Amino acid sequence: MNLADTGRGPTPPGDEDRQRAWIAFVKVLLVLPGALEAQLLRDYDLTLLGYMILARLADTPEETLRMSQIATMANGSLPRTSQAVGRLEERGWVRRTVISGRGQGRRFTTASLTEAGRAQLKRATPEHTALVQRLVIDPAGSEFGTLGAVAQRIVEALGLPAGPPAAGRSGPPPAGDGAGSAPLRARS
Repeated sequence: MNLADTGRGPTPPGDEDRQRAWIAFVKVLLVLPGALEAQLLRDYDLTLLGYMILARLADTPEETLRMSQIATMANGSLPRTSQAVGRLEERGWVRRTVISGRGQGRRFTTASLTEAGRAQLKRATPEHTALVQRLVIDPAGSEFGTLGAVAQRIVEALGLPAGPPAAGRSGPPPAGDGAGSAPLRARS
């Protein structure tokens, strides 16, 4: 049975290419995050979300964000984000601080990258970047920029916030040894 079948019969002529493209895209959505996370967990005891949180913190001027900002970046709930940050905090890679709202009665929690977290990110980045290069950038070749533009339009269609631009860079992330290179950043 055809995956695009809606009860109207076989796929109309000309739609086969769109169906093949859609199925390939779904395979990427389902398999790529697991492949990236498996390497990070095996080699650095980091989930993909944990890596992205560390990288996002490292990409901010004071290496600190409100938990709500991290939740938005991760497209997750505050409880899920709190659990992920708690795991990083247990390992000494992040420090959480409760901030009182200076007479406004509002409190919020921030997460800050620690020296140990910065070091862990620096250790994990070269191999993670190489895997991203091998699994995503190399297969996309000269179409990588187009792939990023399409992904950005999908992000916008989903109503998700745009990610921060990579500081001083355009194009794909560097594939070097990580020494002196910025970590991969969440590009939404």
